[in-house]
Amino acid sequence: MDTKNITLISTGGTIASRWQGTGYAADAGGDTVLASAAVPDGVEVRVLDLFNVNSSRMTTERQLTLLRTVREVLADPSVDGIVVTHGTDTLEESAFLLDLHHDDPRPVVFTGAQKPLGATDGDGPGNMYDALQVAASVRDLGVLVVFDGKVHAARGTVKTQTLAADAFSDPSADVPVGRLGFGRVDIRRTPQRPAPLAVPPVETAIPRVDIVMHHSDADPALFEAAIAAGARGIVLVATGAGNATPEFVEAVGSAVRAGVLVAVSTRVPAGPLAEIYTGGGAVDLVAAGAVLSGVLRAGQTRVAVLSALLSEGAADVRGKLVRELLGVSEGAVAQAA
Repeated sequence: MDTKNITLISTGGTIASRWQGTGYAADAGGDTVLASAAVPDGVEVRVLDLFNVNSSRMTTERQLTLLRTVREVLADPSVDGIVVTHGTDTLEESAFLLDLHHDDPRPVVFTGAQKPLGATDGDGPGNMYDALQVAASVRDLGVLVVFDGKVHAARGTVKTQTLAADAFSDPSADVPVGRLGFGRVDIRRTPQRPAPLAVPPVETAIPRVDIVMHHSDADPALFEAAIAAGARGIVLVATGAGNATPEFVEAVGSAVRAGVLVAVSTRVPAGPLAEIYTGGGAVDLVAAGAVLSGVLRAGQTRVAVLSALLSEGAADVRGKLVRELLGVSEGAVAQAA
């Protein structure tokens, strides 16, 4: 059996968390986390401690540092794959950002835990073993999320359970990418991915991208406050298949005319957005210049908007790009009406 060389990049999260006297916080290094788990036969692991934070403290700057670090690690042809340990709160955002820029056949596999390091019934060791096994076994699947015996594509996968071990799923997909069991990795489908983006230069300024939610009695005050705070992109979390009010439509139109990139997601857990309703609905929001997010939810929609803004190009080019990153097109949007 050929030895597979896997690099473990440790970023913190529950899998690295220990009791601090009043609650848990990430403080254990990657070597300690790795030591808690069995390592699959034929796998050698090199540990790289990148940072050690609760994932609620994740930032775009840290995510871009992670992206560049992955690129640096994969510059070594002897590396067969990467495992990233990450907190579950924002894992879906970091994994999707890396997937949008990943142009290597070797896998990058995100995992973590719902229970802290050292818990007698902890899920971290099993997730670590599975992630190492996947990283040593697959190719050409992009960035993956491995959790509770399942293999998920980065795109569309979100945290769907606050505490349960089966923390992640893609609510709009019929089946996960694969499953693990009895010492094998069973891959069932290949994720659909857009052409990978170039990695932004280190000196690139990070644009502000905010998320604003629509609800009963909502008005555009927070939407307009985001623009006043300097947002270059906004995700409107609408109701239903992408609906708001005429007041939001007016605010979206003003924002788009001012060069702000606006995308519309939904607070509904599963299903696509569609141009069905007028009177402030998706029909009017799209006419005002907003882009519907397909089946992606708010956190990953924000990442798509952010990545489009980080790319070079004029406003119309970025608008086309964000559609590609979201997996929708102008034609597809029109057909949904």
